[in-house]
Amino acid sequence: MKLFRPLWPRALSTKVVLGCARLGPIGRKLPAPGTWGSVAGLLYFTVFFAHGLTPGGVLLLNAAGIYLAIALCGEAEVRLGRKDPGEVILDEFVAMPLCYLGWLQLAGMWPRWILLLAGLALFRLFDILKPFGIRRLQELPGGWGVVIDDVAAALATCVTLHVAQWVWPHWG
Repeated sequence: MKLFRPLWPRALSTKVVLGCARLGPIGRKLPAPGTWGSVAGLLYFTVFFAHGLTPGGVLLLNAAGIYLAIALCGEAEVRLGRKDPGEVILDEFVAMPLCYLGWLQLAGMWPRWILLLAGLALFRLFDILKPFGIRRLQELPGGWGVVIDDVAAALATCVTLHVAQWVWPHWG
């Protein structure tokens, strides 16, 4: 299957491509770079998304981020000569906000800090274990395989949070 691969990242220097894909020094200098990329994505969410952005705005901003990540992560794979290198963490960064789709509905149930930590923990769990067919998505070519498995892990996290919110009142 041939998937669209943007050409524009080829014109960028290796320093720029890898700097973006690694989130600067985070992907290269810190242990557990995927977790740190996820934490950076959580901070990104709390600054830009959690404070009243409409659902349409969230989806539009996420779509733009996913497009950029597919392009840059795919090019980083080419430049590094490795499939889905661990130091490439832009994918975790752009996927994290998707964990909290429907934030206003979720935020009313639990203290926000618990919700943010639960989303982070679930996302890392789903990203590492890759259940529900997520592992197969990683086999897509280029940046698609790097990014879409993280998007699927984030959406699985979002569904889990919403189901937990629905089930929680019924336990008491």
